[in-house]
Amino acid sequence: MIALQRLRDDPDGVKRDIARKGEPPDVVDRLLAADARRRELEATANELRARRNAGNRQLGELIRTQRRAEAEALKAELANVSIEVDAMTGGLRDIEESIEHDLLLVPNPPHASVPDGRGAEENPVVREWGERRAEGSSAPHWEIGERLGLFDLERGAKLAGSGFVLYTGVGARLQRALIGFFIDLHLERHGYREVWPPFVVNAASARGTGQLPDKEGQMYVVERDGLYLVPTAEVPVTNIYRDEILPAGELPLNVVAYTPCWRREAGAAGRDTRGLLRVHQFEKVEMVKLVRPETSYDELERLTRDAEEAVEALELPYRTVERCGGDVGFAQAKGYDLEAWAPGVGKWLEISSCSNYTDFQSRRMNIRYRDTADARPELVHTLNGSGLALARTVAALLETHLQPDGSVRVPAALRPHLGGLEAIR
Repeated sequence: MIALQRLRDDPDGVKRDIARKGEPPDVVDRLLAADARRRELEATANELRARRNAGNRQLGELIRTQRRAEAEALKAELANVSIEVDAMTGGLRDIEESIEHDLLLVPNPPHASVPDGRGAEENPVVREWGERRAEGSSAPHWEIGERLGLFDLERGAKLAGSGFVLYTGVGARLQRALIGFFIDLHLERHGYREVWPPFVVNAASARGTGQLPDKEGQMYVVERDGLYLVPTAEVPVTNIYRDEILPAGELPLNVVAYTPCWRREAGAAGRDTRGLLRVHQFEKVEMVKLVRPETSYDELERLTRDAEEAVEALELPYRTVERCGGDVGFAQAKGYDLEAWAPGVGKWLEISSCSNYTDFQSRRMNIRYRDTADARPELVHTLNGSGLALARTVAALLETHLQPDGSVRVPAALRPHLGGLEAIR
């Protein structure tokens, strides 16, 4: 959530910034008008309260000196003042609720270094790693997976509907292996601390990280209990520290977690819906950072590099792109996507997204830190990144490591997590 003071200080700048995300500026004007009206009402209400307080003191004196007629007249006047104060208080409450609601609709302005652009097709490539196989030199992953008995798309759809996958045999074991491999990598090499969070969250948690109200239509809701299936581990993990003040010595706080993830969106009508490219449920290992504000952009580079090392360990050619203004997302200030090359479908597949949210989430969640015991608490900056998302990672792995004999080579780094298996046959 953006600070209201920032809107007061630089409304035109905020409008320009959110326009880079393709967001309309009308909410800024609406907020400023409501804020001005609130301040007018507060000033009037304070004047009325002061008048009532002075009148009450005067009334006491009239009663003490037995000036009954004057006292009764003053009582009637003060009763009218109280009615006005109550009306002002109700009006203020309504305006404050509207301000709180509209503040949730203002996106996080992108950092000045974010390149301009209207969408993902205009994201600049920052770097590229590995030697790509030629497009068409491999089979599509759904053919490989079904032939090797790794997943069953038809039975997955029978169990839960289109967009859900039943992993079978070595395919199911591959899911567990990748989850364990990613978590161990981030624990042992990158120094994260593991947590195992709930896989459902309440509305306060979803609101805190920006899923509500922006992405409510993409979430699965357990209506009976008012809970949401997690779209990513970012939501429960970041909310662990909601309404807390952290000692500065604990920062940066680096946490890694596995969760299944549920998302309703599955692409535009029929686009990329075959195989594992767009599914409603997928597995993911997520990295979350809570850091001091002055270090957050350096931490974003470290976070991105941690994700890149996971891709490189799987020997998958990939590229890192910087998200442009039109693709950087509602809550993010700056971010990168990691895209693995899938030669069978001839596409770059996004398998990680790494983002700096600055204080946008922490303001919603009231996560702060204190340098010293008597220092004023300050908002932390939050970051998160996929390390990695499995469905598309599996697709790229199968297509990249397909061998001439129809087997799939297991990357050396992953073999210990698959009982030493060198190839899937």
